Amino acid sequence: MALSQPAPAFIRLAGHPLRWQLLAALARSDLRVRELVALVGRPQNLVSYHLRLLRDGGLVAATRSSFDGRDSYYRLDLDRCADALAGSGAALHPALHLGSTTPPRPGRLAHLSVLFVCTGNSARSPIAEALLRRHTAGRVRATSAGSHPQARLHPHAVRVLADHFDVDVAAQRPRHLDTLTGGRFDYVITLCDRAREIGLDVGGRPRLMHWSVPDPAGGGAGYSAFTAVAAGIDTRVRQLLPVLATTNPKEVQP
Repeated sequence: MALSQPAPAFIRLAGHPLRWQLLAALARSDLRVRELVALVGRPQNLVSYHLRLLRDGGLVAATRSSFDGRDSYYRLDLDRCADALAGSGAALHPALHLGSTTPPRPGRLAHLSVLFVCTGNSARSPIAEALLRRHTAGRVRATSAGSHPQARLHPHAVRVLADHFDVDVAAQRPRHLDTLTGGRFDYVITLCDRAREIGLDVGGRPRLMHWSVPDPAGGGAGYSAFTAVAAGIDTRVRQLLPVLATTNPKEVQP
């Protein structure tokens, strides 16, 4: 009897060589089309076509740059990929159904340092700093700073960390990037499109990543916007943990 069951959608999407390259690139950082074109070495119209297929399949999302509205950042939805991958295994054989996608427990984290950067260092980057410290029980040296820091943390950022994550940052103050000159970081993660697009020089050769996160304070948004942004940052911090657990600090050059 002939088999007529088609391959799962995830396999059909991710199995294409160019689409796999795009997924792999976006697994490391949010990127713009021209950056993806440079990474994969293929024409922009071809890259855009395959990005559209990935978006239609729900694996990739795009958001307008909050700094240059003519540009967009593409982001991989890791949770959606994990669910699709689990479903693909089960479609082949029930024994291949994958269980929980909870990240593995962090391993060698004590010697790692991560810097989170946004413009004002009043909301997104201090939230990420606090959540990484919380999820690693302080084993990772998490720091945040801004290119143009505000006078204080946004009250809603302080409140959302206390309300939803039992973290108290009321005494913390925004920090200027210049105060970290000469510091050594294994990862530098920008959460603000402006901070990334104007360029940063933090010294050394850290691994650079970008999370295109909307400013919850923009447009007079209220507390609910901070709740949504904090939840999104928490997801990305948890997805970062397995990456950190397999990082060798000796590979990062001073």
